[in-house]
Formats: sequence, C-alpha cells, structure tokens
Amino acid sequence: MPLLFERLGCQVTAIGMDADGRFPRPPEPVPENLKDLERLVQSSGADVGFATDPDVDRLALVSDAGRAIGEDFTLALAARLVLRHREGPVVTNLSTSRVVEDVAVAAGRQAILAPVGEVNVAVKMRETKAAIGGEGNGGVILPELHLGRDAPLGVALILQLLLEEGRPLSAIVGELPRYVIVKDKLDRPDAPLDSVYEALRGAFPDAAADTQDGLRLSWPDRWVHVRPSGTEPIVRVIAEAPTAERARELIGLARAPLDRLAR
Repeated sequence: MPLLFERLGCQVTAIGMDADGRFPRPPEPVPENLKDLERLVQSSGADVGFATDPDVDRLALVSDAGRAIGEDFTLALAARLVLRHREGPVVTNLSTSRVVEDVAVAAGRQAILAPVGEVNVAVKMRETKAAIGGEGNGGVILPELHLGRDAPLGVALILQLLLEEGRPLSAIVGELPRYVIVKDKLDRPDAPLDSVYEALRGAFPDAAADTQDGLRLSWPDRWVHVRPSGTEPIVRVIAEAPTAERARELIGLARAPLDRLAR
C-alpha cells in the first residue's frame, strides 16, 4: 500500500504501519475500530483516510470530515467510477447495502445479487461479464485485474473518483441515499429452516423473495435476509431500512418464526 501511494504521487500520513505481525487495532475495518484514523484525518487535513483488514482485501474509508462512512460505501463509490468507463452490471452479495444498487440504477445498469461469499460473487461476475463487483464488507473486485477482493485496487479507484469529481468525499457521499443495517444472530435450531422461510414468505406476500442463500425478502427501500452461517452453528438475520427503528422491526419480525422453532 505505501508503494502504491508513492507511485500515485500522494502525500501520506499513516498510523499502524509497523509490519511486526501484531495488528494495531481490532481487525475488522468497521467505524467503531477506526477512531484513531478519524482523528488523524482531522488533524492532518487529509482528503481521505483508508483502512484495511489484516489480509488487505477489505477497504474502509474515512471522509475528509474525519468520519468513517461505513464499508458498504467502498463498493458503491468504486462502482460509481467504474460504471462511467466500463459496460456491464454490478454483482454483490445478498447482504450488501442497497446503496450499491442505487449507484447501479443511477448509471443505467443492473445490480445482480449472489449468495454470500467472495467465491460466489466472483463466479457470478464471470457468468454475467460484470464491470465490477464485491461485497458490502469493503471488498472490491475488478475482473480485469483479478477475481478477488483487493484493497489496493479499491484505493486506486477511490482516488480516481476524487480526481474526476473534483470535490470532497463527504460531498459525494452526501448525495447518496443513507440506510441503516442491523445484524443479529441466534443459535441454529435442530429443525430444518424451510418452515421458517415458508412462514416469512406467507407473512410478507408483497415482498420480492430470493432463495439463493437462505431467504431474502426485499421492498423498494428495505430488505431482510435470513441465512444459516456456513462457518458457525448459527442463523444470521440481517436487515436494512432507511432508519434503525425500521431495520430493527424487520429483525424482530424475521426472528419470530425462528424463536418459535427453537422452543
């Protein structure tokens, strides 16, 4: 990453750069773990702050205002740039923020959803000849580079976006719709989840249903995704809506048949 910044002619102020095998903060690049970077952006007057996870495939952004904007915006902003220059849809997973779809629609492109998991997104990108893809955890995939998440790639795309737009990142982000994602989990019941999915589809007949990976029910401004974890004996329930209250309401409604099954 430092070599990339050097070759792009950036002026860099950095923290946590000692490659001694000890990661300097909790590993996920989520806003609550980026307080030091937020303060550094503010004190240095930087145009943008970048943070990664330990294996450097997820990228999170701090705006010029010194505020972590959330990992979902990384893919959305990278897609905003790429779709100006490349043809094809955007591919992301079923638990990614609608802001990515909003960017695709604004560019006149399709947003295609794949099951959760980098490999599932990559396969779908290859099948659909996608221009760009990735996941809402800050993972950006550009097929002409390689079919894997790549934080340095994300850095280059975001810097190019700032160059082309000629205005602060906070102003660009301020134009995009804001949603709130709420995540929950519970122990996986012994019984099959099919009855849960059936109950949810019956309770929400007006929702569009996607059964590629558990069940995702969606409306024009919100969605809820219920899926068994592939790595833990739990069921994940994730919802997104314009407000935290509405997202939590969706979580509660989706959990109800799961809670009954667990009794």
